[in-house]
Amino acid sequence: MVSKSSNLANQNFRLKTRTPRRRLPLPSIFKGLALDSLSCSPAAESPQTSVLNLATYASPASCDHANATSGWALQEEALPFLGRFFKRFLDLLLASIALVLLWPLMLVIAIAVSLESPRGPVIFASLRVGKRGVLFSCYKFRTMIPGANGLRRKLRHLNQRRGPFFKIADDPRVTRLGRFLRKYSLDELPQLWNVLKGDMSLVGPRPHPVEDVAQYGPGHEQRLEVTPGITGLWQITARQDPSFETCMLLDVGYIRRWSLLLDFKILLRTIPAVLAGEGL
Repeated sequence: MVSKSSNLANQNFRLKTRTPRRRLPLPSIFKGLALDSLSCSPAAESPQTSVLNLATYASPASCDHANATSGWALQEEALPFLGRFFKRFLDLLLASIALVLLWPLMLVIAIAVSLESPRGPVIFASLRVGKRGVLFSCYKFRTMIPGANGLRRKLRHLNQRRGPFFKIADDPRVTRLGRFLRKYSLDELPQLWNVLKGDMSLVGPRPHPVEDVAQYGPGHEQRLEVTPGITGLWQITARQDPSFETCMLLDVGYIRRWSLLLDFKILLRTIPAVLAGEGL
């Protein structure tokens, strides 16, 4: 939720739109993509302030971290105006074409999910943190048993990712069909609707759950400067890497060196990655 109140509680993150105080180095993967010639996006000039209150959604441990974290610095707009305009145009065009072509497959998946686990919804709406800390519902085909979120805290000791990430390779909450859908990223097809709504882009940093964002450290907020995406550099280059810092380097590098050409390269490399079943 976004609040405009000037009397801010201690548990709120302050996301101030000024030039970030900390810049992460560009990852070496950009050299392999021949992106050295791309220019950085200009910083914004007119500051605004928005507040993301995570106390309602985060765990007590996350709230303790949130209380100690303040002064998050974001650029007002990390991408130039024309870049955002054409990126949004391509999002609408390609997402509409994909939905028209893929709706029979999505219908089959919806029926299969309903038959395997009739007690739960077919589409699962997960609360995620988007651009500038705005909360939105991220849609996915349900791949877990009903009530899976309630078991997350009990399974945290099995987490195989470092940092805010939470991922278990053989997650006992995932259904048999869910494992297949995740392997080929088919569970994320409903996010094409998020793209049409404007909550997400086809390419960008993946949106994190609120509880994970509550554990961000200094500099991690930079990935909130752009609209989150269905796919990104991390998905095509380092998906098996458990390091959150690797994800951060790739996401921030993407933002700093963004171009439509880069988006096309990522989209093209996403196709073989999906067909190879590299999802988890």
